[in-house]
Amino acid sequence: MITRLDYLRSLRDDKAAPDQPPKEAHGAPSPPARPAPDQPAGPLLKDAPRPPAPTPAPRPPAFEGQTRTDLQRTLHARLIQGATVQELEKLPEPRRREVLLRAAEALLDKEAGHLSFSARRDVLDDLLDEVLGFGPLEKLLRDPGISDIVVNGAEQVFVERAGRLARSEITFQDDEHLLKIIRRIVSTVGRRVDDSSPMVDARLPDGSRVNAIIPPLAIKGPMLSIRRFGAHRLNVTDLVSLGALPREVADFLQAAVRAKLNIIVSGGTGSGKTTLLNALSAFIPEGERIITIEDTAELQLQQEHVGALESRPPNVEGEGRVTIRDLLFNALRMRPNRIIIGECRGAEALDMLQAMNTGHAGSMTTLHANTPRDTLSRLEMMVMMCGLELPLRAIRQQVAGSVNLIVQVSRVTGGGRKVTSVTEVTGMEGDVITMQELFRYHQLGVDLTGRARGRFESTGVRPQCEQRFTEAGLNLPADMFRQRDLLDT
Repeated sequence: MITRLDYLRSLRDDKAAPDQPPKEAHGAPSPPARPAPDQPAGPLLKDAPRPPAPTPAPRPPAFEGQTRTDLQRTLHARLIQGATVQELEKLPEPRRREVLLRAAEALLDKEAGHLSFSARRDVLDDLLDEVLGFGPLEKLLRDPGISDIVVNGAEQVFVERAGRLARSEITFQDDEHLLKIIRRIVSTVGRRVDDSSPMVDARLPDGSRVNAIIPPLAIKGPMLSIRRFGAHRLNVTDLVSLGALPREVADFLQAAVRAKLNIIVSGGTGSGKTTLLNALSAFIPEGERIITIEDTAELQLQQEHVGALESRPPNVEGEGRVTIRDLLFNALRMRPNRIIIGECRGAEALDMLQAMNTGHAGSMTTLHANTPRDTLSRLEMMVMMCGLELPLRAIRQQVAGSVNLIVQVSRVTGGGRKVTSVTEVTGMEGDVITMQELFRYHQLGVDLTGRARGRFESTGVRPQCEQRFTEAGLNLPADMFRQRDLLDT
């Protein structure tokens, strides 16, 4: 029986320990108290195990998602930041590529391991070309089948193969990238290109000729033209096998060089003038001293006794210019047997004619003209540029007395190059320079591939210079000048 005192004590205990579970009755455990619907779960949920924290997503490689161009640019910047490029300049040439390749591979392993093998190789090749060479141009320069490279801004690059021009897939990042490559090319020969000097001629290490022009003269961005000559210089035998001229004409030109005839190789742009001049120079005997004079050194003579001179543009102050004419004046004091001028284009024509006519027989040059008669007209005009008030008849007498042969070369349909005429300058009749054609090429049409189809022939005219061959101990075949067809191409 519960007394009043016991009841009061129980009330006091409930107030003192409200969280204590009620006492068991008759040994059966009491069910746990459920929380009210509008109350939080409280201690029961706090004790429940928490789900594992989500694993953070792996950080993507630094270069993931970038285009190949962006990747190359980023790699280049990283290498420069690491002073790798500056360190390369201190190393010998064979070691530079090896050191740069190792540095670039390490950077790719660390930041761009997701690249496939082929993509990795392409990125590394592009980077090496950018740092050690001429950027995107390197791929084109390694192709021996390309004879010309023409760049019309960063997005347009054209190449010529087998005489035909086509657009290349190669592009530059932007105009600034192209300008950087142009400056790198011209700096190798001590030239510059900037706002004060926006046009420049230069050459590549392999001898290829380069011309560049930049804004503001080039409206749509920097422009670059590269005329390639390749590692293997064509000789006359190569030209015969390519159908540029028949063997009889090659033998005649060899005799003309050995007999010290003065020769002008004329033709249009890209017609093969310099190639033929270089090939003809191989017939000059070893014992003679040769001086070559060029705006941009292109000739590669194989003789031992050769002095090569190259003109120089003015410096930043507009001083220090050395012209072809200045070099020709100096060459006359260097005891040359023959003088070869890469291209005659100005007032030096008069000095060249005088040199040909005063003890330097056997000299040669090239000139831009479309026909042998045009060649004589251009010579007259260039002599007038020297500033002397010479009568036209006196100029023509000088030309007729100095030039013996004009070899005309042309680019025919389909891109091939041919020796289209060999003409002898015979003298004057009244006020007119007289000439006679010895060999010529007739184009008869085109073949199924669109290339020129024609025939070389001998005109049947015996040259007046035949006596010079005899004096030089050269015996030409008796039927060389008989009128006949020589070669069908």
